[in-house]
Amino acid sequence: MKKTAPAPRTATEATAPAVAGQQADGRTREGVARLLLERGPVTAVAIAEALGLSPTAVRRHLDALVADGEAYTRDAPRREVRGRGRPARLFLLTEAGRSRFGHAYDDLAISALRFLAESGGEQAVRAFAERRVATLVDRHRDAVAALADPVDRAEALATALTREGYAASTRSVGAGEQLCQHHCPVAHVAAEFPQLCEVETAAFADLLGTHVQRLATIARGDAACTTHVPHLAGEPGGRARQIPDGGKSP
Repeated sequence: MKKTAPAPRTATEATAPAVAGQQADGRTREGVARLLLERGPVTAVAIAEALGLSPTAVRRHLDALVADGEAYTRDAPRREVRGRGRPARLFLLTEAGRSRFGHAYDDLAISALRFLAESGGEQAVRAFAERRVATLVDRHRDAVAALADPVDRAEALATALTREGYAASTRSVGAGEQLCQHHCPVAHVAAEFPQLCEVETAAFADLLGTHVQRLATIARGDAACTTHVPHLAGEPGGRARQIPDGGKSP
């Protein structure tokens, strides 16, 4: 019986596995980059644990991001290093890496604000910034203001900001909480118009019912926008005591 040779594979069939592998690789790299955005500075081991991958696989993607100018490294502080040997390497996104996650219509926004500044002055820019942040904050005001404790309010605000695309989190540091925004959709615009950051900080203070201090901003080149929310007087190092009815500290 004569055997029939198998039909040759088409070009599409021959390249399909390679294309699928590239797509999977791209999704993994996107996941690594997003973790750098949300948790950076962070080690390769921490990323591997979060994604359920081997440290070797994660380092390959990190090395690629560094080679493409989308990430950079720095040594972990000595106090965070256990044992002997070289300090662990921490990975962070560069501005180019952050652009993966969008800076929509930056050029248009900057041009519009320049025109507004020329025609209406600095006060017109500030009024625009106040309206913009009020629109963002008011969507979540009731949920945040319903909580009496400033620490709980800060956590609720971080959740709200994450929903708005700011990849926010909180952590206890000394006599207060740090509200960290790991992404800023308007960072490029705020670099030229710091009123956006100033008004946002004032809005946070009003919403949280306490004085806050902006420590760092992505617009100035920092790894995250960091806002210090102090514990109330008499509660050093612990959770703030509850605010009396009315939502304002005494």
